[in-house]
Amino acid sequence: MIEKSSTRRRAAVRKLLTFNMHSFKIKFNGKWSKKVRLSMIYSEAFEAMMRAEGLSEDVVHTFVNYYVKYVNGERGKLGRDMISPPEESKVENYGNLTNIDSSLFSKLVICKLNGGLGTSMGLTKAKSLLPVFLSDNNEEITFLDIILKQIIRLKENNKVNPIFMLMNSYNTNDDTLDAISKYNFLKEQSIAYHFIQNKYPRIRKSDNKPLDSEDKNQNWNPPGHGDIYTALSGSGLLDELLDNGIEYMFVSNSDNLGATADIKILTWMAETKIPFVMEVCQRTEMDKKGGHLAQDNTGQLLLREVAQCPDDEIEQFQNIKLYSYFNTNSLWINLIVLKEILISKENTMDLPLIVNPKVVDGEEVIQLETAMGAAISVFRGSKAIEVPRSRFIPVKKTDDLLLLWLGIYKADSEDNIVLNRAFKVKPNISLDSEYFKTVDDLYERIGKTKPNLEHCTGLRIQGNVFIGENVSMVGDVDVIGTDHPYTINNRVLEGYTLCHPSRI
Repeated sequence: MIEKSSTRRRAAVRKLLTFNMHSFKIKFNGKWSKKVRLSMIYSEAFEAMMRAEGLSEDVVHTFVNYYVKYVNGERGKLGRDMISPPEESKVENYGNLTNIDSSLFSKLVICKLNGGLGTSMGLTKAKSLLPVFLSDNNEEITFLDIILKQIIRLKENNKVNPIFMLMNSYNTNDDTLDAISKYNFLKEQSIAYHFIQNKYPRIRKSDNKPLDSEDKNQNWNPPGHGDIYTALSGSGLLDELLDNGIEYMFVSNSDNLGATADIKILTWMAETKIPFVMEVCQRTEMDKKGGHLAQDNTGQLLLREVAQCPDDEIEQFQNIKLYSYFNTNSLWINLIVLKEILISKENTMDLPLIVNPKVVDGEEVIQLETAMGAAISVFRGSKAIEVPRSRFIPVKKTDDLLLLWLGIYKADSEDNIVLNRAFKVKPNISLDSEYFKTVDDLYERIGKTKPNLEHCTGLRIQGNVFIGENVSMVGDVDVIGTDHPYTINNRVLEGYTLCHPSRI
């Protein structure tokens, strides 16, 4: 049976490739370009490469689909003539939700995206294993510790057992499973609590062939979190969840400490029979470079990332009054509808393509990726919900991490991360990326001494600066040093710019 299914899938791949190349031939007056004809041959090399790696036929089929689109010249661009801001009726406000049905937690799976290594902050392991707090006895508390404590609290408070899952990558799986082995409730869960994201071959930009690096790991790239649908289905977990009465999934980034399973959203989704809900926030100047919510010419909601914006429309893309909402990457998905969509699409999700150029070992390559939130355009009747910023507390840079290390955010009695009441406002922090880029840099320069920011509204540090002992900051503070190291000790910095550390 498996052999027949595999044969059918391979035939589907060849049919897909031939059909798309035929369309390309028609577009160019019946002549296949040399590049396209060679790409037909190269696709077989990609297929063989993926099968040798043990990737399923569904993954092969999905990649070839995107590869053919790329060869045909598709770049996933969405111009102003194709989209418009979303209608008000398509965006609910969280403040309008009142109904609560806690029994729905028994039909929910909570999934966290856990594929990132956090290399931008100098990490070589799963980013979710980064310590975000230190307990009273100096025990390190990681992202995953916080997430799993929240799951335990949810179980205790509601007398239900929602399923928990992690989508790991090949790079994060082993470290993650080792770190969370102390949580016994995961071992008692009836359904597996982790699955692995797939991977795609990198494409040489010069000739559309597979990259063939001596370091074989460099030949592959993560396919983006849009792969979650294929990975969940291919692992068999989607069917297992449905067989066990699990109808809904809440999925979010593991580094968003505000993304918790909210019963009001789940109840609203179930009562209104909405198949797909995206949590969004109002864009500010700080968010204008990220993706935004929009709708197509038929009124279907969609997500546009900056890579999908034509170069001459960037200014409009960043207009926060025109496009007011950004995607927090916290999604609520009806799994029954997801299964129906996958069946209708031969177990693939044809999401908008993101073409990501990279350089590997001096070679220009192309990574084909998709975004998880882009599925909002696939689910008919999908909606967005505007949530408060308290549900979006991402840690992308050391600037964000410092807010946690200095106690500006803390865990409340329910283990939810909230703004510390001792702070009137959350200070805006901007640290020199040359000197404060990595976690180790942050700890050595400011983290271990923990200056007092209780009355600080903004902190910007430029230059080779160390914050030493007994330092408090009041109001809006700029610390501007030079390339020479300088340590500030025993000072109250208030409302002025330090152009030269020697003036302190």
